[in-house]
Amino acid sequence: MFDKIEMISKNFAIVSLVHTEVLMKDLLNVHVVFEDKDKKILGEVEEINKDSIKINFLGELTNDNFIGGILKKPSLDAKVRVITEEELRIIVGKDKESLTLGVSPLYKDYPLKVDLNDLFSNHTAIFGNSGSGKTYGICRIFQNLFKNQNDLPYKANLFIFDSYGEYINAFKNLNEINPNLNYKLISTSAKQKDKTLLELPVHLLEIEDVLNLLDATKYSQIAIVESAIELAKIFASNDPEVNAYKNHLLAKAITSIMYTNQTSAKIRDQIFDIVSNTYTHEISLQSVVPGIGFTRIFRNCFDIDSEGRFAERTIIAEYIESFIQEEKVWNINTRNVKYGLKDLQIALNFTLFSERYLLNEDMYDEAISLKVKLANLINGPYAKYFTKEKYNSITEFINDLVLINGKKAQVININLEDVDDRFARTLTKIYSRMFLKFTKALEPRASFPMHIILEEAHRYVVPNDDVDLIGYNIFERISKEGRKYGLILDLITQRPTDLNSNVISQAANFLIFKITHPQDLDYITKMIPNISSDIIEKQKSLQSGTCVAFGRIFKIPMIVKMEKASPPPESANCDIFDNWMINQKNINNF
Repeated sequence: MFDKIEMISKNFAIVSLVHTEVLMKDLLNVHVVFEDKDKKILGEVEEINKDSIKINFLGELTNDNFIGGILKKPSLDAKVRVITEEELRIIVGKDKESLTLGVSPLYKDYPLKVDLNDLFSNHTAIFGNSGSGKTYGICRIFQNLFKNQNDLPYKANLFIFDSYGEYINAFKNLNEINPNLNYKLISTSAKQKDKTLLELPVHLLEIEDVLNLLDATKYSQIAIVESAIELAKIFASNDPEVNAYKNHLLAKAITSIMYTNQTSAKIRDQIFDIVSNTYTHEISLQSVVPGIGFTRIFRNCFDIDSEGRFAERTIIAEYIESFIQEEKVWNINTRNVKYGLKDLQIALNFTLFSERYLLNEDMYDEAISLKVKLANLINGPYAKYFTKEKYNSITEFINDLVLINGKKAQVININLEDVDDRFARTLTKIYSRMFLKFTKALEPRASFPMHIILEEAHRYVVPNDDVDLIGYNIFERISKEGRKYGLILDLITQRPTDLNSNVISQAANFLIFKITHPQDLDYITKMIPNISSDIIEKQKSLQSGTCVAFGRIFKIPMIVKMEKASPPPESANCDIFDNWMINQKNINNF
């Protein structure tokens, strides 16, 4: 087969062939060994000419290891041969902690096994065109994991953010593989069977979550939301001081308006607007205001006399000022207080009526924008996903996420097909932020590993998102910090160019299915560490369900053919023939 080495360059060698047509067809991408007296160099056939082949140098083989890169080239006298099975085993690995990823089509379907820790304790990126087999591939990997006959991944926590409900069919019968394994469907659709309706406890949201929900874009809105969250906790508390504090805030807002240089009619309209939206028993439009020997209804105190002043200005001023307690140190207990969206709305109204916003037109407009968006959320179709009464902590919330009928679920499919892209992205960010906070608090560290599997990742992991407003992007933070806490990202996308490059740079494993778009190919070439033009060329001719895999899982890039997922995900193209065509004899039956 191989004759002799004709030329050695920096990164490749040219080897002449004993011409055999069958052999030449089978040589492309095959790994070969240059065997010298004191070393063995591993190479890969990149190019075949009429009487010679080009072999790229990959690294050095020892008795039990492979070292990427070479310090010394093979000699011209080195023997060239195809890699042996024993040497191949050194590269692909084979031990009790391994998982079958697929088979090698180049080596008679030799099983390609990967170390579980190398695969599942590192961030992974899966790229490929629509129809290239990405979804089938990821389903097959997890199905192989659950079919392990020796060690059961009972404590696995695989959170799939399923954009179109594709993974339901692949995992819904997980319990049939082993009765100790369970699948949980959390859905945005009330129509789906055997599901738990997606829910978010409002009181567990942090300021960045609420900013995302309300599409905040200005720095000044951060302080508004921060104040609203704090007030929501206070107002939802059962502390006896809460009502007095509400009266204090309302009275201050009303007083700040009463002593402005506006007309009496405009002052009255603003005060009525405040009290109509936010009120207490003591301060409302119908509250009784005591005078000397008589009483007045609150709204009647603002009747305007012939001089353009409030008829009962002295009485109402004294009444309002009686609720202001500037010297009081408020000590309201807000620990474990639960509140919902409507409580947050009331708190936001109180915030808007403070002097800081009422007297600043620009800030007031930005505050009103938040108010409108919160009202739309409360009155819109997504309000059903927000809960108030359940869960005292993030830990309690996440523990409930991984339980179904009192049993541990290993696959938690969060189906987002009934919400728009913006809301889906917000939900994914909120869950991911909670997961990171939860895992960072664990003792011992990384004792509850969690995978965030983002199907259609380009919908969520977008460049510069949130960085300008809140100072960080949650997926960037997870990609940089999550691994040491056991929080792992798996990104699946057909458009890698739309992904956040800082997140991709932290991925340690790559499964590249067929990609043809020039911009995506250029992006992959520039952004993925250690990728070569040879890998790019390989993936262009891949069949569906076959990928180029490299990173921590393999010491060198390997072409992997995966088994079909069984049962398959619902990601295949529609059957046009069966849905369009009918026999002419049966047309009248339709």
